Amino acid sequence: MADLPTSFDKPVHIAVIGGTGLAQLDGYKPVAVLNPITPWGAPSSPIHILEHNGTNIAFLARHGLYHQFAPHEVPNRANIAALRHIGVRCVVAFSAVGSLQEEIKPMDFVVPDQVIDRTKGIRPFTFFEGGAVGHVGFADPFDAGLAAVVKKCAQHMEGEGVVLHDKGTVIVMEGPQFSTRAESHMYRSWGGSVINMSTLPEAKLAREAELAYQVIAMATDYDCWHSSEDVNVEMVIKHMKANSENAKRLVAGVLDQLSKIEHSDLVMAKHWQGSSQGAIKFMTKPEGRSEEAMKRIEYLFPGFWES
Repeated sequence: MADLPTSFDKPVHIAVIGGTGLAQLDGYKPVAVLNPITPWGAPSSPIHILEHNGTNIAFLARHGLYHQFAPHEVPNRANIAALRHIGVRCVVAFSAVGSLQEEIKPMDFVVPDQVIDRTKGIRPFTFFEGGAVGHVGFADPFDAGLAAVVKKCAQHMEGEGVVLHDKGTVIVMEGPQFSTRAESHMYRSWGGSVINMSTLPEAKLAREAELAYQVIAMATDYDCWHSSEDVNVEMVIKHMKANSENAKRLVAGVLDQLSKIEHSDLVMAKHWQGSSQGAIKFMTKPEGRSEEAMKRIEYLFPGFWES
């Protein structure tokens, strides 16, 4: 990797954010390694540009190359801003999760359609502050079009060890400790399907950046509500390793499909275009905009203040 270019001037519209168990993408041609510095600092890992069926894909390791960032330490704003800045408009994220429902077995995949935020405000969670206020809709936190692509790919793999649940609610807790038994039962009573520590604020920031975003969740355990063994790191890693090939094949299948429609409205996130930008201009009057905030917004949306 040392001899790869550190700059890249071709379009990169599709990105994968890898989580626990998916720290890299194998089988793709490495093209470049980028180390951008954003107004929110450096991303959690270098952004690897890979070629896939003639399409350029960006890959970013959420927890760092060596898994050195705890969930509350992940520089989510820098991650999403850096991807947006290099041209990414479509993000498929991968996350290990605990199951809160009997029918979602360890090593099953879930494509959530809803989320409940149980983080504690420790994590920076918005781009729009300090002199540039914007409110974006988050009623449906994931992208239905991307979800449909994931589901279609999983259906073709049903006889190959992939079991997919096509909807669900992900509870995002603060961590880094796992849940108490009382909390786990409470989340089940709320209708939670799975639980993790990483989907927020990542999904919220992706919405603010006008990106199409969908998480693919893989159950590694039954959390601690279940009568089976309580969740621990060893259990998570064991199940992730056992199902890593399925995870990689599913992600590869999704990238195959997205590569075929690289310039489509879905991949270019045309349905989100303008949603954040309009909110900022509507909310904060020129007299209230700070110079630093304007520079930060300009990084996300070049030419924003000229339009």
